[in-house]
Amino acid sequence: MRSIKVARKFIEQNPDIPSAQLLAKLVLALENETNFPISDIYDLDLERFNLALKVLHEWRLDRYYAGKGRLFDISLQMDDLYNKG
Repeated sequence: MRSIKVARKFIEQNPDIPSAQLLAKLVLALENETNFPISDIYDLDLERFNLALKVLHEWRLDRYYAGKGRLFDISLQMDDLYNKG
């Protein structure tokens, strides 16, 4: 199971637990591209710390693939623009 899904389930099932709140803040910072004090993840127990690292890793990969999709889309638009005439 993807760590993003694991984190979502953990946050949903434990909204009052500080580690769930911290993971939620991390996700919000990633989504909004705002600052997050990375040292805060050291407050997590080892299992949640590793989950936070996996979320960061998956988020980076997803951004790469999202960027690749946008690159492909603009490339198709350019191809249509210059090869129709």
